[in-house]
Amino acid sequence: MIQCNFLLITFLVLFLTSSFCRWLLTRINMNYLKKFGHTVPAVFKDEIDIDTLSRITDYSIDSSRFQTIANFADDVILLIILLSGILPWFVTTILSFELNFVLSGLIFFAGPALVGFITEIPFSLYRTFGIERKYEFSTISISLWLIDLAKSVVISIILGTILLGSFLALIQWATNTWWLWGWFLFAAFQLLILWLYPVIIAPLFNKYEPVQDEGLKERIIAIMEKVELKTEGVYQMDAGTRSKHTNAYFTGMGKTKRIVLYDTLLASHTEDEILSVLAHEIGHWKKKHILKQLVLIETFSFLLFYSAYLLIDWSFMYRTFGFDQNIAYVGLFLLSALFKPVSFFFTPLMSTISRKFEIEADRYSRRLVGSTQALAGALKRLAKDNLANLYPHPLYAWFYYSHPPLIHRIAALREMDGAV
Repeated sequence: MIQCNFLLITFLVLFLTSSFCRWLLTRINMNYLKKFGHTVPAVFKDEIDIDTLSRITDYSIDSSRFQTIANFADDVILLIILLSGILPWFVTTILSFELNFVLSGLIFFAGPALVGFITEIPFSLYRTFGIERKYEFSTISISLWLIDLAKSVVISIILGTILLGSFLALIQWATNTWWLWGWFLFAAFQLLILWLYPVIIAPLFNKYEPVQDEGLKERIIAIMEKVELKTEGVYQMDAGTRSKHTNAYFTGMGKTKRIVLYDTLLASHTEDEILSVLAHEIGHWKKKHILKQLVLIETFSFLLFYSAYLLIDWSFMYRTFGFDQNIAYVGLFLLSALFKPVSFFFTPLMSTISRKFEIEADRYSRRLVGSTQALAGALKRLAKDNLANLYPHPLYAWFYYSHPPLIHRIAALREMDGAV
């Protein structure tokens, strides 16, 4: 039976506070956009007209409202799972089959995962075929969407079973040091996925090939040779089969490092703009931003693993949520739920670091191509193509944005060139 005590009250206060702050930030951001989003910023007047600005406002508001509902549903489902008493019943049922510890733990985690998966499907469908189709972004067919979903499920099951099963085996056989070995395993697993993702996982969903435009390819070769990087690391992706959104990103590590340009980006931008975006991604590459982020994540995960080790035998925690015995896999689930609202308040730290990396990459792009004019033009075109919010509330942007708000970012680019 669930016990109402200081732990449960503390958790609920933190959980509801984080949920309220998330809702409040979204509300503030929407109101800010409604107030200021009727005038095209001066820096965007050459790219965005008033009709496009109106679509940007509508898209941003519709997306924010939808995400608020989806977040609320996630919160309600988690609270039901934790507070309804279904988990103790589920554990009792699993134990009645007298399975080994690792298999029992995998089945236990599969239960909430299945609930989350089923409840996420209607939201994903509406996001893709409702909002994204309404604003003429989504190009994916229902059959391809289902194929992608099936692939994602299979990959998640395989990777989740390997990682979680290994954790549970360590808990069973390395009673006092499992947290350290578990952290090593987690770090190694992340590195492996980072290495494998570009060459094994991503190609399961999209087609990747060297840039096809010969003129652009020659300029890419020249810029890559300038920084002594292999041109084989630049690919175009058939993003247009699923969405009209435009983007570029840097991924992988070691020999699998690559820069990926969406085919939609290649189709809608000039060569100079594409090269400036490429130079920006090279900046991430040369500045080792993925490695730095990985080090930060591993530092936090080390502290989390050790905290889990200290708390996993805390009988008071199990009793609070209705369990009459300490079972390690139950403890892992409960601790992950308890840590969730706490992690929300670390979001601004990660966002701030990410924005710093983006500015560093912008500076590198300027140094590589000699000017920020093309990159500024690319950002304006990206804003138009993706209907990006031009008026995010400063507090919302500080909390969530991994990139500087576009107006501020373009202003910073102009300062790099010494423009007034």
